[in-house]
Amino acid sequence: MPTQETIDIELIVNIIGWIGAASLLTGYLLISSGKIVGKSYAYQGLNLLGSFGFIVNSYYFGAIPSVALNVIWLFIGIFTVIIMKRNKRKLKDE
Repeated sequence: MPTQETIDIELIVNIIGWIGAASLLTGYLLISSGKIVGKSYAYQGLNLLGSFGFIVNSYYFGAIPSVALNVIWLFIGIFTVIIMKRNKRKLKDE
C-alpha cells in the first residue's frame, strides 16, 4: 500500500512532467507559428525546461529510453545556449 509520502512524491513528479510537456509544446507552437526563432533564448529555455521535466518524470517511472533521449536533448540545448552567448559576446567585441 502506498504511503502518503509516496503519493506526494508521485504527484510532484507528475506535475514536473506536465510542466515539461507544456514547455516543449509551447516551444513547438511558437516556433511553428513563427512567433520565435530556434536561436532565441525563449525557445532554448522552453526546450531546457521541457527536457528537464521529462528527465525527472521518465526516470521516476523507469522509462530509461525517454531519459536518454531527454538528456541528449538537454545537452543540445545547453550547448546551443553556450554558442549563442559566445556569438553575442563576439558581436559586442567587434
